[in-house]
Amino acid sequence: MGDKAHTHPGAAGRAQAAGHPTSVRNVVLVGHSGSGKTTLVEALALTAGAVNRAGRVEDGGTLSDYDEIEHRQQRSVQLSLVPVEWDGIKVNLLDTPGYADFVGELRAGLRAADAALFVVSASDGVDGSTRMVWDECAAVGMPRAIVVTHLEAARADFEEMTRICAEAFGGDDPDAVLPLYLPLRGPEGPDGHAPVTGLIGLLTQKLFDYSTGERKESEPGEEQSPLLEEARGRLIEGIIAESEDETLMDRYLGGEQVDVKTLIEDLERAVARGVFFPVLAAAPAAEDARQGLGTVELLELITRGFPTPLEHGTPRVTTVDGRPRELKPCDPDAPLVAEVVKTSSDPYVGRISLIRVFSGTLRADQTVHVSGHGLADRGHEDHDVDERIGALTTPFGKQQRPVSHVIAGDLACVAKLSRAETGDTLSAKDDPLLMEPWEMPDPLLPLAIRAHSKPDEDKLSQGLARLVAEDPTMRLEQNQDTHQVVLWCLGEAHADVALERLRSRYGVQVDVVPHRVALRETFGSRAAGRGRHVKQSGGHGQFAICEIEVEPLPGGSGIEFVDKVVGGAVPRQFIPSVEKGVRAQAAKGVAAGHPLIDVRVTLLDGKAHSVDSSDAAFQTAGALALREAASDAKIHLLEPVAEVSVLVGDDYVGTVMSDLSGRRGRVLGTEQSAAGRTLIRAEVPEIEIGRYSVDLRSLSHGTARFSRRYARHEPMPPQVAERVLEEARAAS
Repeated sequence: MGDKAHTHPGAAGRAQAAGHPTSVRNVVLVGHSGSGKTTLVEALALTAGAVNRAGRVEDGGTLSDYDEIEHRQQRSVQLSLVPVEWDGIKVNLLDTPGYADFVGELRAGLRAADAALFVVSASDGVDGSTRMVWDECAAVGMPRAIVVTHLEAARADFEEMTRICAEAFGGDDPDAVLPLYLPLRGPEGPDGHAPVTGLIGLLTQKLFDYSTGERKESEPGEEQSPLLEEARGRLIEGIIAESEDETLMDRYLGGEQVDVKTLIEDLERAVARGVFFPVLAAAPAAEDARQGLGTVELLELITRGFPTPLEHGTPRVTTVDGRPRELKPCDPDAPLVAEVVKTSSDPYVGRISLIRVFSGTLRADQTVHVSGHGLADRGHEDHDVDERIGALTTPFGKQQRPVSHVIAGDLACVAKLSRAETGDTLSAKDDPLLMEPWEMPDPLLPLAIRAHSKPDEDKLSQGLARLVAEDPTMRLEQNQDTHQVVLWCLGEAHADVALERLRSRYGVQVDVVPHRVALRETFGSRAAGRGRHVKQSGGHGQFAICEIEVEPLPGGSGIEFVDKVVGGAVPRQFIPSVEKGVRAQAAKGVAAGHPLIDVRVTLLDGKAHSVDSSDAAFQTAGALALREAASDAKIHLLEPVAEVSVLVGDDYVGTVMSDLSGRRGRVLGTEQSAAGRTLIRAEVPEIEIGRYSVDLRSLSHGTARFSRRYARHEPMPPQVAERVLEEARAAS
């Protein structure tokens, strides 16, 4: 790499549909917010000739137009695709958001890609969330490389940043993370800062000067020799250590000079296998420059070192009824299997689906089968429908360029698929198949909303359905206990974007209201009640009297109704009416408006009238009897308790455990997980963890994650219960 001359290729750098999977590279850019991912994508597009100056598409618009910028903070929150062409290879650059709240977009990018480029800022370093994504890629063996940006920043130190990356990403083998080039700095300016003007190739021992705005190759001077020697030796040893030729290391240590061509070939194979992770440097081009520093070297690495889609296994495929189906990897002539990796809305075009084709060939005007399974818990109904593919396009800035077909391994956009949602599988209508979905992060921050006005109420249901269809990391809940509409999100920024999309895209204004936890009530002691419903107002009256006894039961018992009436005091046909009234009142609650559970209600006695008694009268009497019994008894409020599992770095275990205790949590135990991480298991009242996803991120500097599941309801502490009861009395 670095041994070829390149010139600016002009409009030829704008990629069209690929002809064969070997001519495609799918690369996802990963890094924290502000690391320079989008700027790097624009610089690569400029060098490849897809734009005529930094970020500007030749026929109008900018690359950033494809990114959705939300709010006054101008956050880029969506996965975006920028295809370019380099040396006859189509490179699909997938730019992901750097905000932790949009990890769903990142996971979609990882699903669509075959390799990952980790973008690290020389001024900010490596954050905890980037390390976690690196570990995710390592777990599946995804090839990776690292590019250091912001070298123009004061005190930016490429060598130090390379050491930090080796420490953060190298694990047990830091020599697998080594630079391929060293930055060359020019003379110091008035501020004492020496700008980076070029790169020195450690393998080729060539100097690549970018100071004029175009890459020029030359021989390094004697003053660069000391800089080269040590770094080059380490790189060669690192490459040879990962070589498939087991004799190469012995020959090298024996003094044999290894041919540069052999080293480059071994490097490319090691990168493609995901066992060697080169570090490169890059900087955007100046306003009048044609090539950004390091962009040529980066495109060479992508096209020559990153794997083709043929080398990346296809996710598990089954028939729609779950039977395994074996397919030849990435074969354009095999049965069609494609996946919707992202869904977005365009104000002019409508719904746009970004598709990765894993098998077969997707053609314009083709009718396909759309299968969506496994996300019912997030508001996505399972579906199997046929839809017609309209226009196939490849995106670039605001432009959508038509293509006739998309082969296995490539990506493209499809407009106006009315039923397809993110994560759905597209297959042949006469051979429907289903891909195993990728792991979606669990949304754990509740956002309770209600329509702002009657017109908004009419549009709310459709707007929410479309919102959730685009983003499977959201979960829509219609809570039957609290009667609230709840959007479960990944964080505050995720929630803000959801509200803005509802307003700006779907014309729905909503109000955010406090999220209520589903409490329960139960009797703390035995009590008796008498329900008397007697009304005589002329004509047919109402008459029903019943006497009951209520006693508490163990947790999980529900409501038991027992009939102990003797002598026909309550006619047999009205006993079910009493039970119905009791259960209806229990559902409404007897103290603070929460459902009553875990009690036994025994009907002991009553009175009826031969003319005026009725089903409705005894239902009312049953409800009155339960309310009277509650007025004489101690009522306990029960709160839901969640089992919480927190995976956190060892440095933050004490802080997290202390915080859980402060939330009335009971720590059940800890166990060592992956290297340097601990799994904490605890039981915590759900009322205390409504914002835990936000707070945990702050406590752990973004390095922890947690899961939760309902365990049971248990009595609230008296002081907390009394506060809730007082609020209920004030509201009534």
